[in-house]
Amino acid sequence: MNALEHNPRSHDSQDVTSAMSSGPWRIIPLETHDAFLNMALDEACSEQVAAGGIATIRLYRWQPSAVSIGCFQSMRAEIATERCDALGVDYVRRRTGGGAVYHDHDGEITYSVIAPSSWFSGITESYQLICGWVIDGLAELGISAQFSPINDIMVGDKKISGNAQTRRGGVLLQHGTLLYDVDVDRMFSLLRVGQEKIADKLITSVKKRVTRVLDHIDVDAVSREDVTRALLIGLTRDKQCQIGSWTAQELSRAEALAKSRYRDRGWNFSR
Repeated sequence: MNALEHNPRSHDSQDVTSAMSSGPWRIIPLETHDAFLNMALDEACSEQVAAGGIATIRLYRWQPSAVSIGCFQSMRAEIATERCDALGVDYVRRRTGGGAVYHDHDGEITYSVIAPSSWFSGITESYQLICGWVIDGLAELGISAQFSPINDIMVGDKKISGNAQTRRGGVLLQHGTLLYDVDVDRMFSLLRVGQEKIADKLITSVKKRVTRVLDHIDVDAVSREDVTRALLIGLTRDKQCQIGSWTAQELSRAEALAKSRYRDRGWNFSR
């Protein structure tokens, strides 16, 4: 048994049994890229899974910090791009749906799960399954979290993780953020939220409705590396996993996609 294999535990969901019996999984340990390459790596990996390649779980951070919008959103309507430019914050359109998300370099850890969609059943069920893996990781830190349909993870009545998913070409891609820290004021300075009074109300409301890992751990005893390790344990439990790396073909394809799609104004401002 390698370091990423764990003893099976009992689960009620049929989805869990499917994902446990499928595999193997490749694990890409925590890495840091800009927004464009992060999104391109997800797509390049999805292509290799569609071609029969290995299912992959990856952890990553964003450098510089970035804002991503859902596939069907308008960049101009959602993002204060001039403010982003002034602060050196990237902005990019995702292939997944959902809303605009601020990805702070120091404030979050992001994961992606990329696997054959046949390993999973319905949308809500697959969200619950994969979010359950993140919840298992939080439990390693002594944080009790719950799944909140359709795609959130809560600690009590506060959100600690948001997630998004797409299924294309027989491949499921789900990625999500774990809030290690959060700067709500900075986040809303980068989003277009209407009138200033509305923005103030939203900031106050969001501060009451979100939480972060730092609120629930002893920061002197638990490092960011410990949090990353715990998340990885949750994501890999009950699976046949091996630490891996990107292939030369995936890296080449991702670099091409980053240039041709994710850095392209035609893609980012297509709506």
